[in-house]
Amino acid sequence: MAEKKKNPVWEIFASVRLALFLLFTLAATSIIGTIIPQNEAPGFYIERYGANLARFMQTMDVPDMYNSWWFMILLTLFSLNLIVCSLERIPNAWRLVTMDNLATDPERLKKMSLKQSITLDATRADAVTRTTGHLASKGWKATQRGLDGATLLFAQKGAWTRFGVYIVHSSILIILIGAIIGSPRVAKDILKNPLYAFKGSVNIPETQQTDVIFSFLEGVGQLPLGFTVRCDFFNIEYYPNGMPKEYLSKLSVIENGEVVRQVEIEVNEPLIHRGITFYQSSYQPYRDFILSVKNNETGAGKTEIVPAATQITWKEGGARFGIINMETRGEVVNRFKIWFTDDQGEPSKFWLEPGREAIIERPSGNYTLSAKQLYATGLQVAKDPGVWWVYTGCGLMLLGLLVAFFMSHRKVWALVSEEQGKVTVLFAGNANKNKLGFEKTFAELAESLK
Repeated sequence: MAEKKKNPVWEIFASVRLALFLLFTLAATSIIGTIIPQNEAPGFYIERYGANLARFMQTMDVPDMYNSWWFMILLTLFSLNLIVCSLERIPNAWRLVTMDNLATDPERLKKMSLKQSITLDATRADAVTRTTGHLASKGWKATQRGLDGATLLFAQKGAWTRFGVYIVHSSILIILIGAIIGSPRVAKDILKNPLYAFKGSVNIPETQQTDVIFSFLEGVGQLPLGFTVRCDFFNIEYYPNGMPKEYLSKLSVIENGEVVRQVEIEVNEPLIHRGITFYQSSYQPYRDFILSVKNNETGAGKTEIVPAATQITWKEGGARFGIINMETRGEVVNRFKIWFTDDQGEPSKFWLEPGREAIIERPSGNYTLSAKQLYATGLQVAKDPGVWWVYTGCGLMLLGLLVAFFMSHRKVWALVSEEQGKVTVLFAGNANKNKLGFEKTFAELAESLK
């Protein structure tokens, strides 16, 4: 009977060559997405790549490549390829796992490359019992079947490891499902709900707050958070050459007018609230300054945000103060010159570094003053409901790779026969992987029976 011809479309998707081609294409396009900055303003691409190339890049969604229509098509094709390849090959793996190994022809055992014959001084029944017990003591649970003049024992370990590669396939599919679930473009164009999954950004000046962010997707604009985030404080440290060393923001989460959380975030330590993650990504210095003064005797204090050369009047002791000069490096102020008076004697003038405090002794009292440049913290904001699918897929992939590369399906047969009053045990075995390691295990198993 002629073999039924398979569907040509099925054969294409069952092809390993297609899998390799799609993997190479996905890897190559991922490199492009790494080289070309993602989610920048249109003007950035025009300035860097020119108007014509920038227009082509926008048409192909290169600025948001991992959510582009063609990248999603590649992922879909790769997913179909994995599913069909698995369905095509799983039946054979299942057959190898469930096959009746006690039906193996004894002549085939004699032809196996890994075999050893042992003569025992015992009856056949005693030899079967002894061999079964010996295998059990080594962790091999044997089954047996009587043959003409002989008994065949069989034991195996790791039969399920033949499915290791399919665990990897499943993990990749789970990761891809997670990527699709967490895609802002899928949320916008398919689910028609941009709040389901999004990526965006927001700048929050110190002491200010916001309850919206700005989506990276064109045509979405502002997205409400459902709560308010306030930037209480921003701090940045620099290397001697002026390069930023590290920076952090102190954020408050406000719900129903009350602060429910206060968190300091750094570049690799985000804030997560209600499934929305706030990453510290950038900052913006302003030419405004935060001046704080406190009367150490009365405990009264005052904080003002003002530009340079602006006088601040405080009723406490009739004090007046402000910044009259500064030293800068680019947009960053390295130190301030402060002017302070209470109209009693000569004004106090001194230099002060950002974040430091100065003690001012005046006839009207003892004061502590600090000054710092005003910054806005730049936050990237993301809501990714598919992230736990991705984490689960990654964990499953590690398990699958462990099984696929470091575990094997090992089989052992023992043919107990009696000829001319002599009882012989023919050991034979094989493994689908790590054959050298199994040879050592097999030799120890056979030798210890003698």
